[in-house]
Amino acid sequence: MKTVGAYEAKTHLSRLLDETANGHRVAITRNGNPVAVLSPVPTARTRDRRMIVEQLREFRKGVTTGGGTIREMIEEGRRF
Repeated sequence: MKTVGAYEAKTHLSRLLDETANGHRVAITRNGNPVAVLSPVPTARTRDRRMIVEQLREFRKGVTTGGGTIREMIEEGRRF
């Protein structure tokens, strides 16, 4: 992880944001002490989750419980 001082971060914020957009993390320090971290937003991961949820919803279409309720299925399973 790259480390930069607060003054440099303020002066070169556009460049640091470009680096962050490319997947790099940047620690910002003040008087040598870390105070913040710039990190990329996990957008690809969010899209993957949404896609998976949509695929599961499509998969569930037309699937039934055979006319019974969930409670009936649980009780039937307890008999055996």
